[in-house]
Amino acid sequence: MGEFRPVANGLRTDHPVPGVPFINDERLPLDNPDAIERTGRNQGEGLWGRTDRLRGGGWVAFTTEPKNRAYAWAVHYHPDHGRTVVLVTDGSWSELHHDWVYGRIGFLYRHGGYWWDGTTWHRPGIVFDGARERHDARPVRDALTVTAADLLLHHADPGNATVATIAGFTTPKTTLTDWRDHLALWARHRRRVPDARPLDRCVVDLRAPELEPDLLVDRAGLAKIANIAEDDLPHPEYGRHKMPEPQAHGTHGPLWSQPVARDWAEEQRRTHGPGVLLSATTAFGTPQPRGLVADHNRLTRIIHDDEEQTEEAARKLTWWPAASLTEGTEPLVPMGALRTTLIEAVLSHLAQDVEEGESAIGLGTLRHDVVEIFDWYVQRKPDHTAGVLSEICLDARTRLDLDPKIVGRFIRRSLHLDSTLGRETIDALLDMALPPSAKSSAS
Repeated sequence: MGEFRPVANGLRTDHPVPGVPFINDERLPLDNPDAIERTGRNQGEGLWGRTDRLRGGGWVAFTTEPKNRAYAWAVHYHPDHGRTVVLVTDGSWSELHHDWVYGRIGFLYRHGGYWWDGTTWHRPGIVFDGARERHDARPVRDALTVTAADLLLHHADPGNATVATIAGFTTPKTTLTDWRDHLALWARHRRRVPDARPLDRCVVDLRAPELEPDLLVDRAGLAKIANIAEDDLPHPEYGRHKMPEPQAHGTHGPLWSQPVARDWAEEQRRTHGPGVLLSATTAFGTPQPRGLVADHNRLTRIIHDDEEQTEEAARKLTWWPAASLTEGTEPLVPMGALRTTLIEAVLSHLAQDVEEGESAIGLGTLRHDVVEIFDWYVQRKPDHTAGVLSEICLDARTRLDLDPKIVGRFIRRSLHLDSTLGRETIDALLDMALPPSAKSSAS
């Protein structure tokens, strides 16, 4: 999910976000999403509003706050779990809207993207499953849901807290250290709310062993888990969008849980690993896709064999012809069309087996020439491997109703039989590039 940081809780929320103030939301028609939308929609320049119904019931609604246009209200209503009311900066509502409506990653977010779907806490959505068009949902081990009732078992003094008003509100620069007092004041206000959700059903936070402060890792630890040099991590200032959202911040910068770091490392391997695996060194001493190096070496031999050119001259003469075969906006080989043809060839084989009533075990293997095209393509476009495999698994699921795991086994079996890359390389490639739902538990 994107970086979503609420700046305040609505006073009538059922699930308070820790560390941020409570703000009076009495002007917000919380039982009427269309009215929330109309609060801002078409009400003047810089104002907007939106509402959407959710699959399985419930709704979301957003509106700019007319009295303080730097902020917007965001409301999520779940028929079983009540409502979440938060204030966000006006520019950040789209991230939250996407996650609530399309993201399929729950509706409560804590600790840098850990999410709750009403039953289970999951780690942030980092590893994308192209076969199912969503991030892989990964439950948190030994997760404990912390409710408002749990926190209010300890002493808190509502007299030390206040409820903010929207006019003139500005985002606090730090989290509230006395937030339990504010929670107690929120609980006191709920006594006047008819049919208020019981405090032991108001979810506030998550606790889990992996989130213990002593176990979090910094940039050096993240790099170690990803098996890359710390200097090769995205720039801390300009490349933050390429990094996982941190679970906390220490004196020296962001901190991540180790499982989140491992998920990020897995996604990096899925995206960039095939390019490293299927690379070779050119005659000029630079790394390039293995297929491009092979094409260059072959053309060099052809030119050099006529004995009119020195080998060094032949290398220089043949580099751009070799590159133009598969690289550039108009390569000599139409790589986009070749990709589509490869995918359709695999799906055609699967469709024929399904039509003939073959079981998952009896899907057979791809024709040798289809495997040959696969080998040729991925050696020249290794960074496209994950996308090709994901598209095959997605189309096989949506068009042929085949489980991605079955398709993953079929692809592995076919490549083991006929690929010239070798069994060890094929296994390493598929372990990196297959979507999560297409991998066997053994891989």
